[in-house]
Formats: sequence, structure tokens, C-alpha cells
Amino acid sequence: MKNIVRIAALGLLAAPLLLASCQKEGDDYTLEGGVPQSSFTFQANTVEFPTVVTFTSTSTDGFINQWNFGDNSLGTGTTVTHTYAQPGSYQVELITAGRGGTGISSKQTIVIPDACGNAAFSKLVDCAGSGTRVWAFSNAPGAIVRESATGAVLSTSTTLPACQLDDQFAFTKSYSLNYESAGQTYKNGSCGTSLTNSGGFVFRPNSSGNPQIVLKGKGAFIGTPDSVVNKTYDILEATDTRLKLRGTNPDGTRTVLTLAPYDATAPIKLLLTGGSSRTWKLDNAADAPITVGTEANPLAYFAGAAAGTLPACQTDDDYTFTTANVFTYDAKAETFSAAAGYTCSAPLSGTSPYVFGPASGTGLAQFTLTRAGAFIAATDASPTERVYRILSIDNQKMVLRAGSGQNGGTVFTIKMVVK
Repeated sequence: MKNIVRIAALGLLAAPLLLASCQKEGDDYTLEGGVPQSSFTFQANTVEFPTVVTFTSTSTDGFINQWNFGDNSLGTGTTVTHTYAQPGSYQVELITAGRGGTGISSKQTIVIPDACGNAAFSKLVDCAGSGTRVWAFSNAPGAIVRESATGAVLSTSTTLPACQLDDQFAFTKSYSLNYESAGQTYKNGSCGTSLTNSGGFVFRPNSSGNPQIVLKGKGAFIGTPDSVVNKTYDILEATDTRLKLRGTNPDGTRTVLTLAPYDATAPIKLLLTGGSSRTWKLDNAADAPITVGTEANPLAYFAGAAAGTLPACQTDDDYTFTTANVFTYDAKAETFSAAAGYTCSAPLSGTSPYVFGPASGTGLAQFTLTRAGAFIAATDASPTERVYRILSIDNQKMVLRAGSGQNGGTVFTIKMVVK
């Protein structure tokens, strides 16, 4: 008979009236035991976010406890924990079932604080903006510093490899972290298999020291991968433009990482400059290395010459870009000049600062040559704007479009190759 009673009691959570069918031997209409008196206590973990609250049933005359946590989620058990990912006030209720029926507790209000009130967390996830901030390595020397357990510097990075500079670490105010390698992950001294992953993190305000980030699970990392489970990073600095973290490695040393908000054009500039300085030439081995038209029809005015037919005084020109935003044109002996009737003429070599950023039209990014008279490939390409959009680029080849193409203006499409 006791087994029948327990099975009927389990049904209380979905349909309390089933208890009416539970009968005591010798008495067809009397339920066993008193009606449960439902009540509970709770304790919130106030040292980290997201906030975890432990609930404990103090009910009497019941053996099944169902919790309504007030955020459209349920739980069962005498003592349970529940994680609240969002701040706010939640009305929590406990339903207790026993042999004598069900009891419903009074609702209690659980107030979950907002981690955005902490300055470090607010900057980490961009609380004032979208609630998500994507970070990437700074391209400056010292982005990765390895130090001893006591803080003595053991090594400092110079220029990071491309497979590391294009890594993206996206933190959200709902405590998720997504790592995107953009192709490869730098590990053990070389670019290798992508370790792209996503998961959660815990934020600790840590009033007695630096705020901290704790990554959940094995394999999650920021900056450099290792074997530490639930790795913890001290937040040494967090602003709108800079994030500085310190993590402890398996061998007891520490790594200090400096990151900046991810710029979608950063990998493009890395390819343009080679991470320091890179020289390009016209790709005379390709068909139609230069075409002229409009944005709608790039071949409208000139469909291009055959491979290998451009003048030597044009194809020997060097175009060098540096990460310091300096563009240098080396004409060698002569420049192929439109102003001189499309003939080889006196060299127009020179240096010009350039401004790099997102493309204003079709393109991955663009740069603007600031010096009057500066140009690439053709002297009459975008003579007043000096705007060049990067349509495609890799470690060997690049396609540029000179001119903004606005209002039906003329554009030059130029194929380049690394020297």
C-alpha cells in the first residue's frame, strides 16, 4: 500500500487531485498524514556573478518539493541551487506534496544585483552599449608578457603572428564567452588547428583584490591555450579601449595579456602591411591588371590589357605600406603618367601618410592617401579623393578599387601582388 501512496504523491506535481484516489487500508476516504505546511529559506552567493541562490525546504509533512524560481524555470528537491543570469526581482514559490495533500508556501522576493554596477564588468561586456564586447590582441609590442610567480618578467612579445592577431573573444552581459579563431589557433609556438569554442564564465568583483574572470570547463582560454580547468584571470585593467588580464599557467608562471576592442578591419591591415611593412607591385602576370568603369560596371570604359603587356616603367613600381600608416611609392627610374600622355616620364616617388578604416562602399576596408598627388598604379586613379578600397586580399594578392564610386563616378580596379 505504501508504494501506491508514493506513486500517487508523485502525481501531485502535475495533478494534485490524484491524491484523492490514494486510500488508506480499511478506510476508503481518509488520506494518510497531515496536510504539508510549505516553507523555505534561501541564501544567495554574493561574491560572484551570475548569482547562484541555494534554496532549502523547511516544510513539514511532505516528501516532494517543487520550486518555481520566478524566471520561468522549475526545480525539485529538498535543497536546490538556481542560477540567475539576469538582474532583477523574482518571486519564488515552493509547492510541497505529502500523504495528506499539498501545501503552497508564501512567495518570497529574491533580489538579484546587476553586475553592470561593477566598473570592470561594465567595460568587459560593454554594459553601456550592446551588452557584448569583442576583444582581440593588441598589435603593440608587449601584448603577451610571461612572468614568474613573483612578477619578474621572463619574456615579452614583439609582433604577434597573424593567426593570433585575428583571434576574437566575445564577452556578453549574460556571462557567455565565445572564442573565434578565424581559421587557426596559435599554440606551442606555431599556428595550428582551430580551437574555436564557446562557453560561460563567472565574474568575481573580489573586493579584496583585482576583479576576476573564471572560465567554466576544460579547454576554455583567453589569449593563449593551456590545460588549466576553470582557469582564472585577474582583471588588471578594463576600459573602453584596453583590457589587461593575468592568468596563472600550469607550471606556476603567469601570463599578462593586453587586448583591445576587436576591429573587423584589423586582419585586413595585417595582410596589407605584413604585420610590419609589406611591398606590393602591379600584378602584370594577371589578365586585366587595371580596368576602368563605374561601380555598377567596372569594365565600362576600359576592360583591361592582356597579361604581361603593361609598360615596364609601370610594372617595376613598388608600393610599400607600414603598420605605422606610412605609404611609400618608389617609381624606380620612371613613372607611367596619364598627364604626360600615358608615357613613361620623370619619377613621382614619394611618401604619404595614409588613413585606414572601414570601406565606405563595397570592400573589406579602405585607405586614403593624404598627400596630394599620391597614387597607386595609375596617376589618374582617384586623383582628388585618393581613396582605395580593398575588395579582396590574402598573403600574396590584393584587388583594389580606386575611387568611392559615388554618384556614378569613375573607378579603377587594380590587381596587386606581393613583391
